[in-house]
Amino acid sequence: MLTKYGIDNVVVMLIVGVALILSLWYLPQRWLSIPIAALGLLLVLFAFWFFRDPDRTTPSEALEDSSIVIAPADGRVVEIIEEPENYYMKETVRRVSIFLSPLDVHVNRSPVSGKVEFYHYNPGKYLVAYHPKSSDENEQSRIGVMTDYGKILFKQIVGIVARRLVCELKVGDSVKVGDKFGMMKFGSRMDVMLPLDAAIKVKVGDRVVAGESEIARLSKKI
Repeated sequence: MLTKYGIDNVVVMLIVGVALILSLWYLPQRWLSIPIAALGLLLVLFAFWFFRDPDRTTPSEALEDSSIVIAPADGRVVEIIEEPENYYMKETVRRVSIFLSPLDVHVNRSPVSGKVEFYHYNPGKYLVAYHPKSSDENEQSRIGVMTDYGKILFKQIVGIVARRLVCELKVGDSVKVGDKFGMMKFGSRMDVMLPLDAAIKVKVGDRVVAGESEIARLSKKI
C-alpha cells in the first residue's frame, strides 16, 4: 500500500521513470538508451518502495497504558542525550534521536496518546540528518503533546536530501498512540524529547519500528 502523503511524488516519479524507459526505443544511440532506461526502471521501483505504507500493529499494552512511548519513526537510534528543551517542555529533557535512511519507511506515527498543545514549524537549514546540530538547526516540525503522565515533544527533521515535511497535526487535536500523522520525505530524522525521569527502553544502535517498538515509559508519579 502507498501512503497518501506521497501520491503527488509517486506520480511525478512514475512519469519521469516511464519516459526514461521509453527512451530505449526512441534514442538512436543504443548504448546510451540502455543505461537511461535502466535508470528509469530504478526510479519507478524506488517510488513504490520509498512511499510504501505497511500495516503496523501497535502493542495492546501501549493502547491501554498511556505511559508507554512508542517509536514515531522507523530507523536506527543514533543519540540519547540530555539537553534543554525551551519551546514546550521548558526544562532539561532526555532526547532520543532516530535516523531514517532513504530505504526506511518514512510514514510517521504518534508516539503517545494525548492532546496536542504545541506546534511550531522551523524552515531551518539542511545539514545531514545524523549531524548533532541538525536537531536544532534543520527544517523541522515540533509537536508537543500532553499525556496522562506529563508533556513530551517530538520533532520531524529533514536532512540534506529530504526537504519536505508533512504533518497533519494541529493544536487542539487528540492523538492516539500508533496513529499516522505525517511523513518526512527521503533521508531524515525524528527526535523524541522525554522527561528525565522517563525510563528509556532503547540504546544507541538499536533499530526501531514506527508504531510498534517501545522506546520509553513515562513516570507515573503524577
